[in-house]
Amino acid sequence: MERMASFLRSVAVSTSVAALAGAGALAAKSLQGRGEGSVRPVLHGGRTPRILIAGGGYIGLYTATTLRKYIGRQDAEIAVVDPRPYMTYQPFLPEAAAGSIEPRHVVTSLRRELKGTTVLTGSIAEIRHAERKAVIKPVNDDPAYEVTYDHLVVGLGSVARTLPIPGLAENAIGFKHIEEATALRNRVLNKLAEAASTWDPEERRRMLTFVFVGGGFAGIEAIGEVEDMAKAATKEYDSIDEDDLRFVIVEGAGRILPELGEELGGYAIEQLRERGVEIHLNTFLNSCVDGNVELSTGEKFGADTIVWTAGVKANPVLAETDLPLDARGRVRTNAKLQVVQEDGTVVEGAWAAGDNAAVPDLTASDPKATTAPTAQHAVRQGKLLGENLVKVLRGEQPEDYRHENIGTVASLGLYKGVAQIMGFKFRGPLAWFMHRSYHVLAMPSFERKVRILADWTEALFFRRELVSLAALQNPRAAWEAAAASGGKPAAKDTAPAAAGAPIADKK
Repeated sequence: MERMASFLRSVAVSTSVAALAGAGALAAKSLQGRGEGSVRPVLHGGRTPRILIAGGGYIGLYTATTLRKYIGRQDAEIAVVDPRPYMTYQPFLPEAAAGSIEPRHVVTSLRRELKGTTVLTGSIAEIRHAERKAVIKPVNDDPAYEVTYDHLVVGLGSVARTLPIPGLAENAIGFKHIEEATALRNRVLNKLAEAASTWDPEERRRMLTFVFVGGGFAGIEAIGEVEDMAKAATKEYDSIDEDDLRFVIVEGAGRILPELGEELGGYAIEQLRERGVEIHLNTFLNSCVDGNVELSTGEKFGADTIVWTAGVKANPVLAETDLPLDARGRVRTNAKLQVVQEDGTVVEGAWAAGDNAAVPDLTASDPKATTAPTAQHAVRQGKLLGENLVKVLRGEQPEDYRHENIGTVASLGLYKGVAQIMGFKFRGPLAWFMHRSYHVLAMPSFERKVRILADWTEALFFRRELVSLAALQNPRAAWEAAAASGGKPAAKDTAPAAAGAPIADKK
């Protein structure tokens, strides 16, 4: 086992160096592409067109980056609207939750990456495309305001698809944002600390039970990484063993990781069960009021930690627009990523892609099929949308989006994974290594690639940090307690000396 670990460390180090070199070459090529030779004028009839990009996720970042690669400020004004000033690379959320990657390295600053672009911190509250106007609500209590535009790019993404399950909204946590991943990490570590100081066996079991609802990529990768972290943390406690931990997966379908097929999905189930993870297939969460979990099989148990990863839905703010939507609330588009009516008529000046768009999948046998809501599609669609918008501005014809999935990778924890690349199936350390390699190359920004590789390289020589910073959830708690105690009268015959004042002599 030690030889295997040593081999993996050496491979990881050599690959880190190779990835850095490759990332440097890609960055240099990108910088060359931004030279003056690539900038050509657009056709705008004397007035600079305004492009409003709703959403700063994959679509917003890559569309804006591509636009600025080909056109300058004199050719178009570009504004990106998002309540967060950064883009989150979601495939790395499980590793951020497990402490393998610094949380700040999973996000990319929009203002740093989008030079020459206006970034507005706020939420899209309404879109009236017929008037070419959008209403933006600031993140503070300032009143909403309107902005006008000539071209609209809808990249509002998706939100967690919740169900009216009793207790779910009050007790569960999602797993789509870096804040949620960080909160989950702190919660798991904090529950271990609380359990180590608890004498009640029932409360102890409840604290050490962690339920993940959803057997897709998000849920399986999250539980795989977090379970690894929790087991490593038990080594710092004399009163908690690995066997005291209880990790539970609740999945409504008959298998997990359906995108990888039955064989690899079955392998993932075997690996997780060997590690002690309970997997309930064809099972639904019926209730979790006050942390009392009730499954559709009739099983009941207590759990202080419930993570909801059971699917996503298009951003509900799309209902506050006059854009054509499909039955699932997504914006209708053609293969060129232009917004279209139900009969296929193009809505001039409107574009959409990513999770909030029903983009036709030209590689599927079903003519009604749409592309899956994955990062792989979103990155490519964002780039093509930017290129197509530039072509339209120049009076050229846009191209169809066509991408055939060449593979899928998933992590099951440290040195464990599954992958299917061009029909070939991989398991174990090699699949885990392929998962990391692919995603570090797909991570936006050369700087972020370097920082993530540095995190991984450091982890080869030092143990992961297992300190809970749960107090971050309420950073003013200590201050409020101190302020509250300040109003109490001093004890009789005692009075503290004033700061900086001399203490009277006993005589």
